[in-house]
Amino acid sequence: MTGAAGSDPEQALALAARAGIHRLAIPTPFLVGRVNCYLIRDEPLTLVDTGPNSGTSLDSLERALAAHGVAIEDLELVVVTHQHLDHTGLLEIIVRRSGAEVAALAPLGEWLAGFPGSAARDDAYAQAVMRRHGIPADLVTVLGVVAQAFRPYGSRGTATRPLADGDRLTLRDRTLEVMHRPGHSPSDTLLWDERRGILLAGDHLLAHISSNPIVSRPLGEAEPRERPRPLIAYIASLRATRELPARLVLGGHGDPVTEHDALIGERLRLHERRARKLLRLLEDQPRTAYELALAMWGNVAVTQAYLTLSEVLGHLDILLADGAVTELDDGEHAHFAAA
Repeated sequence: MTGAAGSDPEQALALAARAGIHRLAIPTPFLVGRVNCYLIRDEPLTLVDTGPNSGTSLDSLERALAAHGVAIEDLELVVVTHQHLDHTGLLEIIVRRSGAEVAALAPLGEWLAGFPGSAARDDAYAQAVMRRHGIPADLVTVLGVVAQAFRPYGSRGTATRPLADGDRLTLRDRTLEVMHRPGHSPSDTLLWDERRGILLAGDHLLAHISSNPIVSRPLGEAEPRERPRPLIAYIASLRATRELPARLVLGGHGDPVTEHDALIGERLRLHERRARKLLRLLEDQPRTAYELALAMWGNVAVTQAYLTLSEVLGHLDILLADGAVTELDDGEHAHFAAA
């Protein structure tokens, strides 16, 4: 979905550069395209996110840093905004070469320390969710193989500076407030420079696409007793972010956002519309979440099965909370019916 990102992106990036924050757009092998890492020219010299673990991404990161007169060996602090591989993959290489400290939400630090086992448990949980909600077993198996193939793009790491919501990262010229805003992932972490009105937002708010609240195993829970409700958490996070007097939001992909309140309003209305559309699809008969995904997106629900399933489950959670639908269990699959 397109959104009102605000004024000219180059002007917004120039504003960030004057504040000592430089976007480094690093290629990835994923459909989302390039990931934005951010170099903060301060003491300690700081990199926010890393790009995935690949030779192409590493070469690109080194060239981007060199354009600003620095090398990986000069980095002193790496901050990780969330657990996805395109944001964490080069962490181990960067720390080995630079000796930089690593700041991350404390549960995310535990996740990184246990990688790749953490990712394997996440994938196993995702496969269980897919089976329960109607994705055919053979497709679940294929998607599991694909997920395992992507795992080398991630990285193990040690958080030497574990963070919590409300903490402050103090650099020489700025203070960044740590804000835990789960939804897109369980570990979404924002960095708020109140004095400058600049928010480093990871994938929490993106200019040109609506961040997908992915159904993920909660951090620190091996076997969750209840399925997480990431879209409900994400909506609460967006509403909290809308209250910030931000001049500029620097996201993990694409262009900066300068009118975050208007864009968040668009995102919230989008989710309301999709929930109503799903409710209409349930008027004639109960369906599984996968059947609803196929009705909404056709073949895309096959090629991107878990993303679209997460999207459907998120909107069903809204309808469940409103009492508009009920969840039925036949012992093998969950079905949803209009109340």
